[in-house]
Amino acid sequence: MKIKLLEIAHGRSGDKGDAANIGIIANDDKGFEIIKKQLTTEKVKTHFEGICFGEVERFELPNLRALNFLLHNTLGGGGTVSLKHDAQGKTLAAALLRMELDV
Repeated sequence: MKIKLLEIAHGRSGDKGDAANIGIIANDDKGFEIIKKQLTTEKVKTHFEGICFGEVERFELPNLRALNFLLHNTLGGGGTVSLKHDAQGKTLAAALLRMELDV
């Protein structure tokens, strides 16, 4: 069965210079187990193909039931120099929450 990530988690995103920072927080322990297994750096990189041109790093925060992703070379130089519409990456969490997962 497929579900959208937004059915089991919520998220926040922003910028770290030219890197986008996306935090995904599971609604409960079961959801955290799903996102730990399903949200790999490879899947996130593929999901943001054409947007993320660098490495994707993943950090686990189990006490918060959360994963944090850094998407390098994503924001066109960052908020002060980029010509992108979303130079601070504020919409990227919403975009990731639309990813479909197999459960």
